[in-house]
Amino acid sequence: MKLKGKVKFVNKDKNLFFPTLRKRVDAYFSEKNIPTTANTTMKVKSVVMLLLYFLPFVVLLVFQPTYPLSLLLWFMMGLGIAGIGMSVMHDANHGAFSKSRRVNDLMGYTLNFVGGSAFNWKLQHNILHHTYTNVVELDEDIQDRLVLRFNPHSKVKVFHKIQWVYAFVFYGLLTLYWVVAKDFVQYALFKKTRVNTNTPAENRTWFAKLVAMKVLYFFIILGVPTLFFGIPFLQVLLGFLLMHFVAGIVLTVVFQLAHTVEGTSHPRPDEHGIIDNDWAIHQMNTTVNFSRNNKILSWYVGGLNFQIEHHLFPRVCHVHYPAIADIVKETATEFGIPYLENETFGQAVRSHIATLHRFGRLPGLNEAIG
Repeated sequence: MKLKGKVKFVNKDKNLFFPTLRKRVDAYFSEKNIPTTANTTMKVKSVVMLLLYFLPFVVLLVFQPTYPLSLLLWFMMGLGIAGIGMSVMHDANHGAFSKSRRVNDLMGYTLNFVGGSAFNWKLQHNILHHTYTNVVELDEDIQDRLVLRFNPHSKVKVFHKIQWVYAFVFYGLLTLYWVVAKDFVQYALFKKTRVNTNTPAENRTWFAKLVAMKVLYFFIILGVPTLFFGIPFLQVLLGFLLMHFVAGIVLTVVFQLAHTVEGTSHPRPDEHGIIDNDWAIHQMNTTVNFSRNNKILSWYVGGLNFQIEHHLFPRVCHVHYPAIADIVKETATEFGIPYLENETFGQAVRSHIATLHRFGRLPGLNEAIG
């Protein structure tokens, strides 16, 4: 984080990969005469994902089913949170949902409906992760978390040896931590590191809104069922925890399969803050696709299995990624740049587990030198 504003990519060889690719992708949309933003499929999907979150909660309140069935409804809400995160707010907060900034803001705020903060997310994801992918000092998304080591440059601790076993339990805590504490931690962190460039007055206003939003969220999700519908609080709390455990596992696993797998690199800037690589080629070296041909999975995860295309063209709505993926792969092959992918979801998960295992042990001599 302390290197913010000093790190830059230098394309010393003047590689024409990305200018060529961009022209070809632009030509695709021009020839097809289609916008790069959401189409009907995307709009319908957005409605489905929002209903997957909100409708089970309404059913839970109005019909008050048996406890086992209520847990199923909370489980569905967890899938809904993940679906909103991957398929709705993600595109919107990248400005890829609509040409209208107002519409993008509105759909991006769906993250706030599930307890997060769109403002913080944009700083963490759009600025730090997308600009400095897999650069450990700057990419908030791949930095170590508590007992998890996600990169080869930090200190190995004894318990990391079995992180490939316990990691998925901690993945389930992601969204719970997010709604309880993460936004407040990031508020302080991003102010300190000046990733957040708001004025002090703007930050005071935003912090007040953040607190109000959190209070409202917890009142609705935990208070309303108990205070107004008489559902025992313990049942509500257990359902709430199940919901976030499901959402946390889905979101974290899908993200990790794109960056914490075999074949990706974790470059570091030199003493002058220079990364000797073209930014687009850096994205190709640090990002992996998976299950490109699985249409059902692609539909649910919002094209996040096409992470290469997303990192190169984040302002293109994900429903277009399958069409432009062949263009990206062909151009990469033409320029001799690797196009990293795992053909199946299972292969990607195995690759992630292998990477956790590798990062959990002391590095060999060659790794230490590199």
